[in-house]
Amino acid sequence: MEKIPHYLFTSEVVSPGHPDKCADIIADSIVDALLINDSNSRVASEVFVAGKHVIIGGEVATKSILSFGDYEKIVKDALIKIGYDGKSAFTKEQCLYPDEVKVQVLLNQQSSDINQGVDQESGEIGAGDQGIMFGFASSETADFMPAAISYARMLCDKVYNYALAHNHKLGVDIKTQVTVDYGNKQNFEECKPQKIHTIVVSAPSTQTMPIEEVRALIKGLIDDTGLPPELYDPQDTIIHINPTGRYVNHSSLHDSGLTGRKLIVDSFGGYSPIGGGAQSSKDYTKVDRSGLYAARWIAKHIVAAGLAKKCSVQLSYAIGVAKPVSVSVDTFGTFSSIGDDELSNFVLETFSLTPRWITKKFNLDKPSSETFLYADVAARGQVGQSDYPWEKLDSLDLFLALKK
Repeated sequence: MEKIPHYLFTSEVVSPGHPDKCADIIADSIVDALLINDSNSRVASEVFVAGKHVIIGGEVATKSILSFGDYEKIVKDALIKIGYDGKSAFTKEQCLYPDEVKVQVLLNQQSSDINQGVDQESGEIGAGDQGIMFGFASSETADFMPAAISYARMLCDKVYNYALAHNHKLGVDIKTQVTVDYGNKQNFEECKPQKIHTIVVSAPSTQTMPIEEVRALIKGLIDDTGLPPELYDPQDTIIHINPTGRYVNHSSLHDSGLTGRKLIVDSFGGYSPIGGGAQSSKDYTKVDRSGLYAARWIAKHIVAAGLAKKCSVQLSYAIGVAKPVSVSVDTFGTFSSIGDDELSNFVLETFSLTPRWITKKFNLDKPSSETFLYADVAARGQVGQSDYPWEKLDSLDLFLALKK
């Protein structure tokens, strides 16, 4: 028998109900609350979710004064919106209930040593920390995201939304994973996925549902997700649904959560390097957040303009310094007309990329229900959603002009 060639790449996604995501969403709900009341708020908090306890720690500098009751309400409202509303068919031993949550707030005043470098007399904003950030884009999908994480997100959204609407059947602590077969390394490098090789879905179900019923239900959701038919063959794709069998107990009662532990899920599914710093819990002066958004915006424009099939953009900053220390574009040899050196120089010379420039470009200091909320970004992924301001292809003409 002839051996069929494979080159496989896998990405995973978790739903908002995963304890790590609960921590991210709570942290960014705090960022939203502070920035909406005081756009100059400086926030660097962490959230730890364990059992029935939610611990909020870190530093803030703000004119928006929140009481303990305010923080407690933010936490419980976030959990209720996620789906831990106490109205599901799961018991208090099987998943988290909002009325049992105990909140502890350990927030300190942010150091003035940082503030003197961030808020500068010139009106410029210095970087809130040193660090490196990577943005990435690929021609594999319509939203210029890599294939595996795009399809894993689609599946996770499908199952999660079903769970929200049918909480007598499924819980909201969900994981999905997609393996894409590129056939060979060259196809991988040229952004040419051949098929969806394997799908993994784990979703909690109520104790009374037989595993056969659970698997049939989720298989139907997979088939109805809208995966590209040229890549997804229900008869050929390997599918694992709740592979351990029983999955009833879930939430932070059975798996603790911490801010910033899902950075690959939040970004590019492992297709690109990451800077290592979390986005959630931080205000816009922290370049872990704003730098990622800017780098993604640049990379997406380069690929959308047809200048490369895929692209990684690295930015680096020094604390208290506005301009990036370095800008580096890598198209992995897929550039069409001008090379990485020219692209790097173009980006460096054309865009300021200071925290103030990035903030004003994407209105990062003005989260709102009409534009975007950081808590929603934490739930849906930091990049790759077309309605985010940093996903808009609003300067495409500048990049198209580079074509020779």
